[in-house]
Order: sequence, then structure tokens, then C-alpha cells
Amino acid sequence: MIALSHSDTTERIAELSRTYLMNTYSRAPVAPIRGSGVRLWDASGKEYLDFLGGIAVNGLGHAHPAVVAAVQKQAAMMIHCSNLYLIEGQALLAKALLDGTPFGKAFFCNSGAEANEAAIKLARKYARAVREEEGRYEIVTALNSFHGRTLATVTATGQAKYQKGFEPLPPGFRYVPFNDASSLEEAVGDQTAAVLLEAIQGEGGVKVADEAYLKRAREICDERGALLILDEVQTGMGRTGKMFAFEHSGIEPDAVTLAKSLGGGVPIGALLAKDEVAAAFTPGTHASTFGGNPLACAAALAVVETIKSEGLAERAADVGAYFAESLRDLGMRFPQVAEVRGKGLMIALELRSLHLAADQAAGGTGGALGAPARAVAAACLDGGLLVNAVNDNTLRFLPPLVVTRGDIDEAVAILERAMRDVLG
Repeated sequence: MIALSHSDTTERIAELSRTYLMNTYSRAPVAPIRGSGVRLWDASGKEYLDFLGGIAVNGLGHAHPAVVAAVQKQAAMMIHCSNLYLIEGQALLAKALLDGTPFGKAFFCNSGAEANEAAIKLARKYARAVREEEGRYEIVTALNSFHGRTLATVTATGQAKYQKGFEPLPPGFRYVPFNDASSLEEAVGDQTAAVLLEAIQGEGGVKVADEAYLKRAREICDERGALLILDEVQTGMGRTGKMFAFEHSGIEPDAVTLAKSLGGGVPIGALLAKDEVAAAFTPGTHASTFGGNPLACAAALAVVETIKSEGLAERAADVGAYFAESLRDLGMRFPQVAEVRGKGLMIALELRSLHLAADQAAGGTGGALGAPARAVAAACLDGGLLVNAVNDNTLRFLPPLVVTRGDIDEAVAILERAMRDVLG
């Protein structure tokens, strides 16, 4: 057995990774080994401000005392129990998530992809078992969306780059332009089981759904007898300034999917649905071996209770507005900044490819200059700030909900130095 310790160098960890792990990720040459709140330390002792938050997973930051205590207590009692038996933590977590929502039942799994897979199956089962409409099976999703990496959810994802090489894809999925109510109206018909949308397209570049679009989507689904399901895997659990992003628009979806921040770093996903819809699932129709096990539920219950007791959703709205304003101020000093968008602590900084255009005009090929966001993200990493270039032009920020204004000031200072180094 190969044992890793804090004394292992980043190079040694990288060598082991290259040798023994499948090559499915483009990894930065950093090996974080310890975290506290918004900060991380790597194997060499370098400190980072974590404004990616494990891609929105670390909603409470690293090693939050409530999550640590809950996991330690539960691990000492029982880590796993089959879903063939009653699990107290699962029932308590469901109640905590459902209270104050339009939903009546929860199903627990291990990830966002698994939650969306469950939602797709539930929509089709509801059409057949409850509404007795055999021909209603299609799932309508938006272009530029992201719903997961399983075969069904990658098909639901409205981006061809994630589907390439995995054909043939499962039938029964249609795509419409995001934020285009007319196209949605044309696509939803007698065969539509559900419309699956993100309130904010995270992987697609932090593109925010218009409130009018979501309201019209609700009306279209009601008019045509389809379910409206919102993928809140990234936007849920206080990230946008409310517990669920759909609350900003005043609509009630028939179901939502959750994961990312739900377990505070312990893998868990959830599908919440209205009672009538949830009734389509009966024993044997769907399951997840590890879904909602005692350890994951203890962690998630600590997360939910902490978000509610400490008002972290409201806090995300407050410090998120401060962060967005700080980025807009930064944009006043850099003409390459095209837009700052998002809600709460889910924010994007859009950069123009001015250098690419200038380079091509001068006879060059553009090269790395055509991907300013990736170059700026790399410079931030060197400066001790973790951010994500979700595409060539868009920086995505997903700091923990416990981030302070002081942390934000420090992060923006590092970002400014990185932009000055890369963009001039």
C-alpha cells in the first residue's frame, strides 16, 4: 500500500496521479492537502484563497466545525445502512429540505448527475403511471446547459462537446435556445414529459435565466401538461442569495435537483418533488445503493441547519453584491472586461478577446491570446487565488458562503495583478 503524507511533494503526487489515474481531468499542478474556511494550503505549504469552492461544493468552506462534528459523531456510530431499513438522518434531512417549499417528498442519491437522472426517470414514470399517457416521454432542455456525465444526463446537456464520442445517445431529448420563450413554446407538445432548465447556467458560463422566461416556462408546462424541473445542483443551498434560485422568479417548479453544496463536501444528491409527482415512484422503480446513507445525511443536515441558523443565503446576497460591485470597479480599469453577471455568490467576469482580434489583424494566429480567461486564471493560481475559466472568455467565481468582504478585497487585488500581467 502506498501511503501519502504531508511530506509528499507536489511532484510526487503528480507522478502517482499520472501513473495510476485515468486521464479524465486537466489538473493544475497544485495538490491541496488542508483547508479552513475560504483558505487552502497545498503540499508545499503555499496558501490559496479558494474562490472556486470545489466547484460550488464547499458552500460552508473547508472544515466547517458543524460539518466536521456531524461527520465525526456519525462515523463513530454507523457510516452506512442499506435503504432496506429506516434511516433517521435521511428522514430528518428530507424534512429540513422540504419545510417551507412546494415539495412534499425527497429522494437521495450521490451526485448531481444521479439526481438529474432520477428526475428524468420520474418525469417519464409520472406521465405513464399517474397521467396514463404512454406517448409522453420527451425531455426538453436548453442549449448551453449542463446536467451531468451519465449517458442520459450528458444527452440532456445541450452542449455537443460533452456528447461527442458517446453516440448513439438515448432518444427522447430536444433542445431549445436558452432564455427564448418562443422556441420553448414551439418545442413543448403532447410528447413532452418535462422541461428541464437551470435557473443559472453554471457550466455554460453563468448565464442567468430571465424571470419572465421562467414564468413563461411555467405557463407553457401548465398549458401543455408537462412537468417543469429545475436543475439546482449548482444554484441551490443558498448560493444565489436564496435557498433555491427559483425563489427569485416567484414560480414553483414541480421538482428540483440538488447536489454540490448539499453535503458540505460529502457526496450526496437529492431530488425534491411535489407529492403528486413523487407518487410515480414506488418500491423497485428507482434506487441508489449509497444514496442518503447516515454519514452523508448527517453532513447534509449540518449544512442545511447552518445555512438556516446563520442566515448564509441572505449573507450570500449581501457579500455577493459587494463582490460583483468590486468586479465592476475593476472593469473600469480594464477595457477587456465585457460584463459582470450572476446572482449572490455565483458570479462571472466576461472578458473580450481584444488581444486575439488585434493579433489576427497583425497577421498572427491569436494562440493563447484568444483565451484570456484561461491565462488570467493561471496567473491567479500563481498569485494564490483559485478561480475557474469556464471557457476561453469567462472567469467563474463560486466562493464559500462564509467569505468575508476582506477576503473579497484580497481576491480582487490578486485578480487585478493577474489581469495586469496577462492583459497589460
